[in-house]
Amino acid sequence: MLHFVWDSISFPTLLIFLIVFLFVADYMKNRNPKNFPPTPIRLPFVGHLYLMDFKDPISSVKKLTKKYGDIFGMSMGSMKVVIVNGMRLVKEVLVNQGENFLERPEMPIDKDIFSKIGLISSSGHLWKAQRRFTLTTLRNFGLGKRSVEERIQEECRFLVDAFKDEQGNPFDPQFTLTNAVSNVICSLTLGNRFDYHDEDFQNLLKLMHETVFLQGAVTTQLYNSFPSIMKFLPGAHQTIFKNSKLLKSYMQEQINKHKEDWNPLEIRDYIDSYLQEIAKDKGSDTFGEEHLIICLLDLMFAGTETTSSTLRWAVLFMASYPEIQARVQAEIDAVIGQARQPVLEDRNNMPYTNAVIHEVQRKANI
Repeated sequence: MLHFVWDSISFPTLLIFLIVFLFVADYMKNRNPKNFPPTPIRLPFVGHLYLMDFKDPISSVKKLTKKYGDIFGMSMGSMKVVIVNGMRLVKEVLVNQGENFLERPEMPIDKDIFSKIGLISSSGHLWKAQRRFTLTTLRNFGLGKRSVEERIQEECRFLVDAFKDEQGNPFDPQFTLTNAVSNVICSLTLGNRFDYHDEDFQNLLKLMHETVFLQGAVTTQLYNSFPSIMKFLPGAHQTIFKNSKLLKSYMQEQINKHKEDWNPLEIRDYIDSYLQEIAKDKGSDTFGEEHLIICLLDLMFAGTETTSSTLRWAVLFMASYPEIQARVQAEIDAVIGQARQPVLEDRNNMPYTNAVIHEVQRKANI
């Protein structure tokens, strides 16, 4: 009987049935929940991706804001998002109701790389435990205190010497600046700084930079929308996966080196502290080496890329606006002089330089 029914169904009929089934399934799966904000017309399977210019997504969102208001919903492939626009509403969401919006969206590429652990991708109890431990540990090693300021001053001396070595010739300061910034966080997490000519560490910085850069690639965004399809296709997301394996391998090597001479009575840095926490809490799903690897990467990315980008923008603006550079230099000479390094307390006596730093952060794309 079933064989007869199957033989009587033509291929066009079967194809139509499958298409209708897929459309109905897509509709049922992507129905908006109750009280969901207004949304543009959604296309099956792709959602609202057709409205986005991936080269300039901010402009796309601005156009939609004019039509749908400061709060509206979108379906980015298989993921629903709510767009909130304007300082008042953003403050309401992230500050006044911050507790209700603590958890991060589950981005497929971040989930596959960071496994929802660490400091950035985790949530709930796990996130609170990692955050509490990390803040306490970094403060114990001087974060926010005079000792870290001294490490920054020491690194500045190395940076100035590296610039002097160029002897006034044109050069790209990107990875020198990045190396200097990362050395500050490395001194807290890994227990040492790295020479600007250390090939292994330079490769690490290049992998990090490429990974951050490729997060904005079209194929990466498509992976976040259609992970089950894009995982089989080439693109920037595949490079990110390859880089993440190399980055994790590097951090595992650093952990292994620490384990070789680890002494619970002489805690040197963040890795030592974390190993001590693992030893105290054996069998726990909160602290483990896999968590430590991701925490180290989170600290490296968070403590390096944004500050390095800010400094590179500052260098660019100073070169583009020599008159402002001259006023900053004059204030530095008047307040600090040439005989000592700047300290944090100098900020109160340097309003113009402080204003320029804030303007760099406001104007630059960081």
